[in-house]
This record gives sequence, structure tokens and C-alpha cells, in this order.
Amino acid sequence: MAFDLLWYVFGLIVIVIVAMSIRIVRPVEKGVVERFGKYSHTSQAGISFIIPFVDRLIKVNTTERMIDVGSQNVITKDKLNAIVDAVVYYRIQNVENSLYQVNDVKSQLTTLAQTTLRAVIGQMSLTEANENRSTINSKIEEILDTETKNYGVDVLRVELQRIEPPQDVQDSMNKVVKAEQEKIAAQDLATAQETNADGERRALIKVAEGNKQSEILEADGHGQAIERLATAEANRVRIVNEALQKYFKNEAQTFKALDTFRDSFENGTKYVIDSKSNLVNVMSDMVGANIVPLKTKGKKGEE
Repeated sequence: MAFDLLWYVFGLIVIVIVAMSIRIVRPVEKGVVERFGKYSHTSQAGISFIIPFVDRLIKVNTTERMIDVGSQNVITKDKLNAIVDAVVYYRIQNVENSLYQVNDVKSQLTTLAQTTLRAVIGQMSLTEANENRSTINSKIEEILDTETKNYGVDVLRVELQRIEPPQDVQDSMNKVVKAEQEKIAAQDLATAQETNADGERRALIKVAEGNKQSEILEADGHGQAIERLATAEANRVRIVNEALQKYFKNEAQTFKALDTFRDSFENGTKYVIDSKSNLVNVMSDMVGANIVPLKTKGKKGEE
């Protein structure tokens, strides 16, 4: 009976020792095994066996992690106190260094990020810092990644969450922005009015040009009419001259008398024609009838 009890106790001790020697390492972790306080080896994900009371397994998370740097006052290049807040994303690459090269990775990285933020933003004015956030993020990430290589840490990215000036400075900046917007609005209104005025001026110019062109065309019409009248008159004079040469050669006085005769018929004016004048014969030939001249008193006793 005592022998059975002994085996029972021995079996129980073995089971406890085996249970104490088994460790489970998750896929997002790595296990660092220390033997008598000295680094022994690193266990990967899965089942890991250690010697109870001799070995100690330390699990280290290797996933991406975030550190909130926290708000702090930073003096910018233009002597303003800005409230700066940022977050840092990192991952443990070398678990041995993260345990043995630095006391506390999170605390160390937070302090280093705060110092780097003050150094980088302190070289810029508040306006430059607000306008170049991506540049600040990249620069801080580069510095932290270099400084933490010995820690076994890989800094993935840095993101500035806010850069805020003191309240009085913020109010002044808001007034400046408002004034600038009002100035832009006034400039836009002036441009619109100028454009409208320019359009009206162009319209007036077009109307004036149209009136000018109309007057030019009207003047050209009058000129062409006068020119045609002058041409017609010249043709009439030419025809008259040709008729004079043909029918009244050396008879200019006769033609003038005929012209006077025509005017008398048109205006109803009476003229007395000498019976001895050749004009009587010419008129007779033109009208196709005999014109009897008035007899004038001759010598005494004659009619």
C-alpha cells in the first residue's frame, strides 16, 4: 500500500514537472529563454520546452504597436509656444536587443520622440510647421529609426496629430485669415465689375463701329449715285456734242435757239421768232409740219 502511494506521488511529480516545462508561444510573439539568468535561445511560435526552476521564458510581442507621445509645449523659431501631439508606430525586430539593450522600450521611445519633436519643430516657424507636417513626420521617423536600431526596434511611421498655437495667437491668426478671405472676395468682386464694365465698353465700341460703318456705306452710296449722275450727265453732253457735230455743225446759235424753244414749251413762255431765221425751217423739220411765221410790219403800205 505504501509502495503504491509512492508511485502515485512520483507520477504526480512527473506530471507537474512536465506541465511546468511546456510553454506555448503565439504566432505574434517570440520567446526568449534564459537559463540561470543568462540568455539561452529564442523560441519561435508553437510549443517550447524549458527546464523548470532552471529556465525562464520571456514572451515578446512582435506586432505593430503604437505609442502616444502626449501633448507638450514646443517653442517655434518665431518664439511661439505651440502645443504639439504625435503618435509613433513601431515593431520589435530583434527581441534580444529589446530586452537587453534598453530597460523599457516604450518609455525610452516616448522620451526620444518628445525630444526629437522639440528639436525638429523648434527649427521652424509656426506657419512652416503647419504647412509641412508630412516633412516633419518623415524627418522624425528617420531620426527615431536611426536612434533605436540598437534597441531592436523598427520605427514604422510618425504622425503629428496637432500643432496648435496659444489661444491669443490663434485668435490673431483667425483674424488674419478672415481679412485675407475678405480681401480675396473684394478682389473677385472688383474683377467681376471690371469684366462687366469692359463688356459694356466693348458693346459700345461695337455699336459705334456699326454706326461708323453704316455712315461709310451711306456715304459710299451717295458717292456712287453722284458718280452715276455725273456719268449720265457726261454721256448726255457727249451725245449732245455728237448731235451738234452731226446736225448743227457751225450752227451753235441755231442749237441755242432750239434749246430756248424747248424751254418755252416746257415752261409756257412765249418767244417771238424772226421769220427770216433758219430756226423756223429747223423747227418745221423736227415737228414734221409747216410753221407759219408772224409777218412783221415793213415799209409803209406793206404788210
